[in-house]
Amino acid sequence: MQILSNLFKSSSKTSFKKQVENIIAIRIGNVDLYEIALSHRSVKESPDANNERLEYLGDAILSAIVADYLFKRYPYKGEGFLTEMRSKMVNRQQLNDIAVKMGFRQLMLYNKLDATLRNSQIFGNTLEAIIGAVYLDKGYIKTQQWVQNQIVMPHMFVDSLEGIDINLKNKLIGWANKNGKTLSFDLVEEKFEGSRRLFTINIVVEGEVISEGKAFSKKDASLVATQLAIEKLSL
Repeated sequence: MQILSNLFKSSSKTSFKKQVENIIAIRIGNVDLYEIALSHRSVKESPDANNERLEYLGDAILSAIVADYLFKRYPYKGEGFLTEMRSKMVNRQQLNDIAVKMGFRQLMLYNKLDATLRNSQIFGNTLEAIIGAVYLDKGYIKTQQWVQNQIVMPHMFVDSLEGIDINLKNKLIGWANKNGKTLSFDLVEEKFEGSRRLFTINIVVEGEVISEGKAFSKKDASLVATQLAIEKLSL
């Protein structure tokens, strides 16, 4: 019975390995890293078994890779422009959408009975955890190449992001003033996700919530909410 159990586990791990490799398009070395990266704390509470530590690492690695990419792409742009572009590229909503498009939602292990999780941004957090896993598995240079080839180039549409008004918040405020609308940016929630604080900001027009942004800084949460509000209002 023990032999059969071991064979089943081996077969299951091989199948999982192939599924992950099909999504990330690289050969996996340490399968255990990716199993942890795809495990949410709602099903695995132990810090060494869920993806929060890898998410923390992946967030830092992704930020460094995107900063390097932008620094080289825009050699004559200032710090303010580069920082704003990085915020547009790695905000919570953007990463969540990319993770779903890549197929991580199907592989992720989380409490599917919790409706708040199904509609949350845990998939973007998982993408960061995957980046952390790739970094530990393959090293920085290969991770940098992978992020640029599999995430930045096919999903982030840098040219389009560059065309978005650099000061979206002022654009939205200007629209409200011109049309006599009451507008507010409300911090509605601040909670810890692992070791980091997650902020939720709602944009409210005439007492109605028209968009919501979540991020690990108030500035990024406000940017996400503003982008969504401008899209909804067709500004």
